[in-house]
Amino acid sequence: QVQLVESGGGLVQAGGSLRLSCAGSGRRLSRYVMGWFRQAPGKEREFVAGISWSGGSTDYVDSVKGRFTISRDNANNTVYLQMNSLKPEDTAVYYCAANPTGLMRNNYAYWGQGTQVTVSP
Repeated sequence: QVQLVESGGGLVQAGGSLRLSCAGSGRRLSRYVMGWFRQAPGKEREFVAGISWSGGSTDYVDSVKGRFTISRDNANNTVYLQMNSLKPEDTAVYYCAANPTGLMRNNYAYWGQGTQVTVSP
C-alpha cells in the first residue's frame, strides 16, 4: 500500500503561483497513475489533473487548462502540481491520489490527507 503526503499549500493573492508536492512512500509511485483533486467548501470533490505512469500523458479539468501543470519525478517518488494565475475560485483543499488502473479520472485507490490552498481577491 502506498502512503501519500501533500505539501506546498498556503495563502496567495489572485494571479499568484503555488507548487504542490505529493511525496509517496511504501511503494514506488511509478506503479500508479497519479492525480490531483480538490474540494471547496460545500462542493463535491473534483478531478483537477492526472498524469500517466511515465508522465507522457496528462489530463486536466477545463477550468485549469493553461494555468496548472502536473508532473512527476519517479526517481524521487514525487508528483507535483504547478499552479499559476491562481483565481479565488481555485480555493480548496487539494488532494493527491494514486490509481492502480489505467484510468486518468476514476478508480483512485489511495489518497493523501490534503493541503489547503486559499486564493485571496
